[in-house]
Amino acid sequence: MVSGAAIEIRNVTQAFRSAGADLPVLDDVSLSVSPGEFVVLVGPSGSGKSTLIRLLAGLDRPLFGTVSVDGQPVTGPDPSRALVFQDPTLLPWRTVRGNAALGPQARGAGRESRKRIDDALELVGLSDFADAWPAQLSGGMAQRAALARALVNDPSVLLLDEPLGRLDALTRRVLQGELLRLWRDKGFTAVLITHDVPEALLLADRVVILSPRPARIRETLTIDLPRPRDPASPEFVGLQAGILALLDEESVTTPDSLHDRSATG
Repeated sequence: MVSGAAIEIRNVTQAFRSAGADLPVLDDVSLSVSPGEFVVLVGPSGSGKSTLIRLLAGLDRPLFGTVSVDGQPVTGPDPSRALVFQDPTLLPWRTVRGNAALGPQARGAGRESRKRIDDALELVGLSDFADAWPAQLSGGMAQRAALARALVNDPSVLLLDEPLGRLDALTRRVLQGELLRLWRDKGFTAVLITHDVPEALLLADRVVILSPRPARIRETLTIDLPRPRDPASPEFVGLQAGILALLDEESVTTPDSLHDRSATG
């Protein structure tokens, strides 16, 4: 069941003030995301990926252009658009359940949301650790707790800013599978940032490749490989090589064979 929201980014330009001058970050970026779609953003470091996520979350406003969700302009944060960072940012003086309850309690609905909190912890496999403290959790468990905190609001859009970037390879692979399961089960729209090209190909319906700053959308690839995807398959390896070539800053031209097309290898 798809319950996700449609995202529209139209002609967005963003710049920040630095040392008395404007530092351009995004340059006329436009992107449409369908309800329930899983879109992954990749690009060089500093290319504006996190800036774009912050605009979608409503933490910043664009200098020019518009950002809307289900036709409504994004003017600030909203529980329907949940954001998960690379760092779990758990409050150390709250238990796992207490951290998951932050959103409902902030809205004065802590008691009414008790079942939703327990359901979110069960979804991410932390029911047995509900009363544990953040210091007692592994990195993967802490990130699961951060996911529970986001999912308790039943978001229509889940924004993920490299949430698996600091995990070991095995834990990262397990949580990649968990993210896919949650996305399938809940039907939300997902937008993920990653520097890991294989991760992008494992998860995405579409991979959006940003240019170096000030970022423009350089390529958009629709990934038609069936799930679960095999990183050793010739199709997967070929797509990975093509994306890495596009991300190479020394590349001068864009291969026509990868331009705005469905990618099956």
